[in-house]
Amino acid sequence: MSRIAIFAGAVGFWLSLAGVVGIILSPLGFRLGLWDFGFALRVILRYATFATLAGFALCIVGLLFAKLGKTPIPVGRALAGLIISGLFAGYVLVQYSKVQSLPYIHDITTDTTNPPAFIALADVRKAAPNGLDYKGAEIAEKQKQAYPDIGPITSNLSPSELFVKAEAAARAAGWEIAAADAQAGRIEATVTSLIYGFKDDMVIRITPAAGGSQLDMRSMSRMGKSDVGMNAKRIREFVASMKAAGV
Repeated sequence: MSRIAIFAGAVGFWLSLAGVVGIILSPLGFRLGLWDFGFALRVILRYATFATLAGFALCIVGLLFAKLGKTPIPVGRALAGLIISGLFAGYVLVQYSKVQSLPYIHDITTDTTNPPAFIALADVRKAAPNGLDYKGAEIAEKQKQAYPDIGPITSNLSPSELFVKAEAAARAAGWEIAAADAQAGRIEATVTSLIYGFKDDMVIRITPAAGGSQLDMRSMSRMGKSDVGMNAKRIREFVASMKAAGV
């Protein structure tokens, strides 16, 4: 029992440490251009997560057998392995759970019939893995089922007044503005994710409407089949900020 405790505790700690290093290297190498998106997620992140989970289990076994057999193992190291593996593997598993619970779509818009078009960012989007074109009915129904609350913003403000508020909200959100054309009522911007540096592009379209104006928005990831709900979240947050601004 003592040998099991010592072996499990030691191997568990080093497996946890190796797994955590792998989880950190996955986005770091991707951002540095050392490997592509698929290798970062499907190889490095996957097997690093397996390692942390195995380390987590072995640390538990080591601590359990040490207590039962009253074996003096490095408890601090085993606990450290347990904590770091639990935190990092837990985060990855939460993200994986989100991917599985949400539809595999990466293009969300308030107008699924006539979504706002990218113009300033058109060339960038054409070069991106997910392209430029809206997939139409293929994803519109999935969006409506997953995010039924997402729809246009109607306002009694004039288009020019609504544009000013929309641009201010976009800049306050920290978006990288690519175009802000008041005459056309169009704003285009990009957001870069913190960990992997994934880029999502947004376009806002403001048009005249009965009694005022209407704002439509589209948020689209450049790569990845699933956006883990980020594009819908971004639209919801923008809508909330506009309502808070009195739109």
